[in-house]
Amino acid sequence: MSKKERRVHTAAEFELDVLSSDTDMFRWFLLCYLFGKPIRSETAVATWKLFISHTLDTPWAIIDASEHTLVGVLHAGGYTRYQHATAQGLRICMDRLVREYEGSLLLMLESSMDEEEFSKRLQALYGVGPKIAEIFTRETTEHFAQRAE
Repeated sequence: MSKKERRVHTAAEFELDVLSSDTDMFRWFLLCYLFGKPIRSETAVATWKLFISHTLDTPWAIIDASEHTLVGVLHAGGYTRYQHATAQGLRICMDRLVREYEGSLLLMLESSMDEEEFSKRLQALYGVGPKIAEIFTRETTEHFAQRAE
């Protein structure tokens, strides 16, 4: 049985410059979080666009949103089986990001000594496993390369 080849997405494909701002970095993180769930990538992208259009594109907005709102956006994007678990997971994840890093993935990046530490910090967030961390950190290798020079 052959493994289906998966498309590798980049932040640039979604007009995001991850290292330029917390906004772009967070939006990339949110998309990677959605990519990491057992759902088609087209569904993840559609859902991500709904999060942005509903201004649910900061950790605080996700924490402050009602469960009903988050589930509604996930459902509208095509999450029909995992919308409740994903909504709950996102809120738990965002809560820790806010508590430990003031809601800033750039702060997490800056306070990490190297890529490995950054990946471990990401994976300490609820619902972020090795695959999500791998997808997300592809866009941050330049930061650590510049730091090493």
